[in-house]
Amino acid sequence: MTADPQDGQLDAVTFSRLARRGVLLGLSAGQVGTLGFGLVVLVGGLVTGDAAGATWTAPLWGGAILLALLRRDGRPLAEWLPRWTVWGWRRASGQATHTTSVLRPRPTGRLHLPGDPSPLDTMVDPDSGAVLVHDPASHLLVAIARVAHRAFVLQDPADQQRRVHGWGRVLAGAARSTGIARIQVLEQTLPDHGEGLADWWARHGIDDGSWVAGTYRELIAAAGPTGERHLTTISLALDLRQAASQIRAAGGGLAGAARVLHRDMTSLGRALTTADLAPVQWLGTEDLTGLIRTAYDPHLAGGTDYAGNGRLADAGPMAMVEDWDTLRTDSAWHAVLWISEWPRTAVHPGFLAPLVLSGGVRRTFSLVCQPVPTDRATREVRRRKTEHLADTAQRTRLGQVTDARDTAEYHDVLQQEADLAAGHALVRYTGLLAVSAPTRDTLDAAVADIEQAAVQASCETRRLVGQQARAFVAAALPLCRHV
Repeated sequence: MTADPQDGQLDAVTFSRLARRGVLLGLSAGQVGTLGFGLVVLVGGLVTGDAAGATWTAPLWGGAILLALLRRDGRPLAEWLPRWTVWGWRRASGQATHTTSVLRPRPTGRLHLPGDPSPLDTMVDPDSGAVLVHDPASHLLVAIARVAHRAFVLQDPADQQRRVHGWGRVLAGAARSTGIARIQVLEQTLPDHGEGLADWWARHGIDDGSWVAGTYRELIAAAGPTGERHLTTISLALDLRQAASQIRAAGGGLAGAARVLHRDMTSLGRALTTADLAPVQWLGTEDLTGLIRTAYDPHLAGGTDYAGNGRLADAGPMAMVEDWDTLRTDSAWHAVLWISEWPRTAVHPGFLAPLVLSGGVRRTFSLVCQPVPTDRATREVRRRKTEHLADTAQRTRLGQVTDARDTAEYHDVLQQEADLAAGHALVRYTGLLAVSAPTRDTLDAAVADIEQAAVQASCETRRLVGQQARAFVAAALPLCRHV
């Protein structure tokens, strides 16, 4: 993003489109496999029994053709079939429900959330006192920082430009690091009930009995019951495999990994300061316990931040019921949406304001940034470019016309190639929204409000199905998890 020195306005930027090109003539791998199965069955029937054999096997090859060609919600049935199968098996095996047994305590330092595929281990960084979350399955070590910031939309264009450049340097530094796997930005709305406004007035206001002071007190009293606060965290995930040499040099094991991550935490703190995102604190065990508990049980979040006073191992929900497109936990219903399409037209840096600042809805916005190493990004861009050219040549031989979407995706690949050649980094973004409400009806209304706000932000959203428990962990918790 660049600013025009003539008028001080930020230039608009564009996002790359989500690649949806198939492996063969626009067909996905699932469609090609299903059609191949149907073709094998049809040829086998013709070889063994001529026309009669083809007739007897018609339900098989005919069903395969229908699965490959018929669509639901924009996706072929062949891609829905695995999701339905896995969901049915999870329902039958009881994995869609969860209750905590108070007679079976969990090991200290072990965090296993329902829906998460693998348990997590925790340790405390001796230097900063931060809790570090270790994922043995994904080989990640995660630290979480709570940050404070001024409202971006209220800044003048010059300050906005400076902060955008500062955040760009944060991502560029993470991309140049050999061990950083992901950076997760989580922004959460919490009920305020007026305590935050009253506390600000007590610390910064001048109550001199004047008409202005009285009017301000009345305004705080009126706005208190509907007030909201925003909690922002930034999580840093270290890939233990990519940073193996550094970890060995630091002493090896998790202790060495903690030292390596601590250096990245220090570098991130300096970079955030230049972007006007001052780290308030690296979350400790009690802070993370409270954050996880209030995510599953929003009723606990009152006017002040809830501080967990129990064990992190017991921070999960007491009970959970997962449905196809919703999740019910202790005191709330939840639904997770995925930002399936970022703006296709040019937008300014504050384009997410309608979505992030929407009031009256309890929601958590999570943005996962995954830096791609330069050498791997270069190979991937070249592979995609070759596939586009080969697919275009194949369409030309068959007399098919290349549509505008394929042309636009090819131009995106060329732009990424030019950016890499100019020294820029490639970063993948995943946006998730976790919406919470006390009842199912209010949840549906809240989801409708969020979907409308996403439209105003020029984004497209899709509700995730068959994986709400796992998606909630990724969207509502700052653990750098993936769906």
